[in-house]
Amino acid sequence: MTARYIESSRLPTTWGEFSVHGFEDVDTNKEHVVLTMGNVGDGEPVLARIHSECLTGDALFSLRCDCGQQLQAALKAIAEEGRGVLFYLRQEGRGIGLLNKIKAYKLQDAGADTVEANEQLGFGADMRDYSLLLPMFQHMHISAVRLMTNNPRKVSALEDLGVAVIERIPLHAGSNPHNKKYLQTKAGKLGHLFEVS
Repeated sequence: MTARYIESSRLPTTWGEFSVHGFEDVDTNKEHVVLTMGNVGDGEPVLARIHSECLTGDALFSLRCDCGQQLQAALKAIAEEGRGVLFYLRQEGRGIGLLNKIKAYKLQDAGADTVEANEQLGFGADMRDYSLLLPMFQHMHISAVRLMTNNPRKVSALEDLGVAVIERIPLHAGSNPHNKKYLQTKAGKLGHLFEVS
C-alpha cells in the first residue's frame, strides 16, 4: 500500500485548531487523513495516535466499542499538549469494511465475540495494514512518537517501519456495560494492554 499526499487545510474542532492533511491510497483509492497540531516535524518525539475508522463508534456514538471515546480522548490530549498528530485510517472493522462489520455485529448478537465473528465471516482477527503509514510519516517528517495505544501490534508495526516508539501511553476511555465482552476479547485474544473490570 502506498499513500499519496493530496492537500492540507485548517480544521477548527471542539478541542482547538488542527491542520488536516489528505492522503490517497493509490492501490485501493481509499482516502485517509492526518490531523496535526503544532510543529510535528521538528525532530522531537511527537504525541501520536493511530486510529482506524469506526463509523459506528466515531460518528454514530455506538456503545458496542470504545473507538469514539478513544478518538475524542486522543484529540483532547493532543490539544492539551499543543502538539501532536492523529492518523485516521480508513480501515473500518479492523479492515473488513463497514457492511461486513454489521454482519459481524449480527454474529456477536448471537453470542460470538469479535474475533470469532470475523473468523466466521472468513476474515482474520485483524486485517489492518499499517504499511501505508510510512509515506505519511515521511511527509510529516516524523521519526519518533509517544504513541497513545493499548495495542502492542501498533507499536511493533511502527517499529517495523523504522519509526521509533519512545513511549507507549495507555488510552483508556469508553468502557461501559455494552462493550465489556468486546474489551475482554481485545485483551484476551488480541493482546491489548488493559484490564477489564
